[in-house]
Amino acid sequence: MTMPSSNVPSRSELDTSQGPVVVEFGTPWCGYCRAAQPLIKEVIDQAAGVRHVRVEDGKGKRLGRTYQVKLWPTLVFLKDGQELARCVRPATRQTLEDALARIH
Repeated sequence: MTMPSSNVPSRSELDTSQGPVVVEFGTPWCGYCRAAQPLIKEVIDQAAGVRHVRVEDGKGKRLGRTYQVKLWPTLVFLKDGQELARCVRPATRQTLEDALARIH
């Protein structure tokens, strides 16, 4: 799992974003994050028109704190900047599909 540190939007950019956005918080070394990647990739990649933003979280990273992220991976589902769903350590396809349905 590679998480780019550049091109990470600010909280204000996410709050004013248009359309469906999934913000995924995690780290490359997190076992839960690595285990969830195939499921996350499969479901999110099939959702046409959904922007997927991957954010490396951790000490000194403020964006995750603004969303009160406590466990990784956490996926925050936004539509037009508003959080409509959240998945923490998703384990099933249905969990992610249900969250996507709320923003798509």
